[in-house]
Amino acid sequence: MPDKLVIVESPAKAKTISRYLGKNYEVTASKGHVRDLPESNIGLHPETLEPTYEILKGKEKVVQELSKKSKGKQVLLASDLDREGEAIAWHISELLGLPQNEKNRIVFNEITESAIKEAILHPREIDMSKVEAQVARRVLDRIVGYKISPILWRTMKRGLSAGRVQSVALKFMVELEKKIVVFEPHRFFKIFAKVGEDRFSLSRIEGKKFTNKSVITEEKRDEIISELSNTIFHVKNVKERTSKRNAPMPFITSTLQQSAISELGWSASKTMKIAQQLYEGIETDQGQIAFITYMRTDSTRISNQARDKAVEIIESKFGKEYVGPIRPGKKGKKIQDAHEAIRPTYPENDPEKARQLLSGDNLRLYALIWNRFIASQMASAEYSVTEVELEDENDKYILSLTGERRLFDGYEKIVSRSSKSEIDRDYKIGEKIKPSIIEWEEDTTKPPSRFSEASLVKELEKKGIGRPSTYATIITTLLDRKYVLRQSRELRPTLLGAIVNEFLNQYFPDVVDMNFTANMEEELDDVENGAKKWRDVVMGFYSGFKTDLDEIDKRIKKGELRIEFPTDKECSCGGYFKVVFGRYGGYLKCESCGKNESVDMTSFTCVIDGKVMLKDVAANQKIEIEIEEKCPECGSPLVIRKGRYGEFIACSAYPKCKYTRNVRIDAPCPKCGGVVEKLRSKKGKNYFKCSSCGELFWNEPTNEKCEICGSYLFLKVKRGGKKVLYCEKCKKEFEIGGD
Repeated sequence: MPDKLVIVESPAKAKTISRYLGKNYEVTASKGHVRDLPESNIGLHPETLEPTYEILKGKEKVVQELSKKSKGKQVLLASDLDREGEAIAWHISELLGLPQNEKNRIVFNEITESAIKEAILHPREIDMSKVEAQVARRVLDRIVGYKISPILWRTMKRGLSAGRVQSVALKFMVELEKKIVVFEPHRFFKIFAKVGEDRFSLSRIEGKKFTNKSVITEEKRDEIISELSNTIFHVKNVKERTSKRNAPMPFITSTLQQSAISELGWSASKTMKIAQQLYEGIETDQGQIAFITYMRTDSTRISNQARDKAVEIIESKFGKEYVGPIRPGKKGKKIQDAHEAIRPTYPENDPEKARQLLSGDNLRLYALIWNRFIASQMASAEYSVTEVELEDENDKYILSLTGERRLFDGYEKIVSRSSKSEIDRDYKIGEKIKPSIIEWEEDTTKPPSRFSEASLVKELEKKGIGRPSTYATIITTLLDRKYVLRQSRELRPTLLGAIVNEFLNQYFPDVVDMNFTANMEEELDDVENGAKKWRDVVMGFYSGFKTDLDEIDKRIKKGELRIEFPTDKECSCGGYFKVVFGRYGGYLKCESCGKNESVDMTSFTCVIDGKVMLKDVAANQKIEIEIEEKCPECGSPLVIRKGRYGEFIACSAYPKCKYTRNVRIDAPCPKCGGVVEKLRSKKGKNYFKCSSCGELFWNEPTNEKCEICGSYLFLKVKRGGKKVLYCEKCKKEFEIGGD
């Protein structure tokens, strides 16, 4: 009979850990958070902001089971090792009435037998500083969400939201879009001289750099080419040096997301979903196995045991010369060095061996992590770099060429990197050179590139906005709200997103201020480190925020605050339209004659100096959102398009390829397990149909199961846009949440 109870978050994690513990241990799951702020109200005291917690809807039975199982047993709380995991452990401890000073908290970075048994030998008390940091973040986010979102509903449209971190991310994209819109390109020329197979570029004219900023006329271009064609050059400089390319550091959360987005074409949310599965454990022929260490980390440190195993693998596969030096993880006050980098739990399972245990997306992400980890412990790649300069006799023109020759591949044996081509021949200083051909290319300067998910994650990390565990959620929220849309891997702000950003900039400048938000993250870190109290941090924010809030509330009640934006779109009467908001959202209204027109709030445009740029936006703009699938007929990317009755999947190569299908959801049919497609009626109401058995569903099926009866749950959208999980058999609603 077990006398110890280990509580984790997920059933998969519980199943994996159960493999390593004896008959004295029972392992069970809380299935994420069990207690949180209430759904129906803000849940904070109006003066002190003290939170009031309640058991989440649908988790009553889970709490009862945990209470029942814990009777007469030693309880060990084994939720994840970050703030969120510490908070889950604290909430469970409070609900079960466990002593506050009891050493019942165990943490581990990997789910292996040695790590689990070591953690059980060294339990500690719940880290209340870490809990308070999570409480502070939750309270701050609740204040912003519950106070600003209703203002957006009252002035624009129900279902909109503002968030403390998501609003800053939206501002990044909107401000970048403004730079792109106002960007004025200019033509420039590149001029090259061929010497055998080598292609020198014109780099200086009369001592001045010749770059894409050098604007010259066609006549000047032809004059330069004519002079170069009749010029004999001499070799002015030949510089040779050895260059080292150091191996990349092992993955942290942000770099894993960036690599998976770039190399696998995934979204940040999909990357974290697959990583979570690999961390918690996957059922294989050899039982439930965890494949990677904890995937929410900003530390590049690895354990000595992992380093030793990597060295053993590198020596056996490639030789001793490929082993790199010991590399300490990056240090910084924001880095939680108690964590490790993301790495394989069993490095001896290389991708080929893992192929016997994993498949599909799990194998692809594991291979990416394994390769990066092994490469990070390998020697640097070495190159011989040669730089050659040619100069004419009058010292007017300089032609330049740089080439590389790899001397030792090092870590590039596993992770390849692009390099410059090798120079075709040897050059000696003073040698006379007559180019065989003078060539030119015309180009134009390009506006800044829009953010992809990968570059947005990089920017958020660079600016200190959010934390590793929040990046995927930030992007998903912005996409769900239609503030931005994904098109050809670019994240493009919509008209709705631009207007929401303008509103927040005007009325809540602190909320969207990058430095303010980054400093708030540092203050939360200070709470976690015990340097500050969470109440002081929260009240410091709330005092100024409440002043802005009260002023706006007064203006709304007096009818003085109405969201209207002029546009550059002309009406047939000669006046101009403005964007206004009514009961059903945004539309256009002529400032002169009062004529109304519809406007697609998901169209790609921006607001410049308070004016919406609609002049160049087509009335029926086609919005194509690229998805993570290829066309089965031609291999081109598939996109989501909008039709007369809603969204559908189509080939991006249309009209060459006319493949189409309905949008499919990521959950099986509750009746037969078949593929479920999302359909839309002529009235605009979503409904769902199984392509196998033909069953119709008015709510979206999910992979989640009811904790009461075991039936599959459905995603239900309530009034105001609130989403809940719903059991059609029990008629129960469950909060969407968890770690």
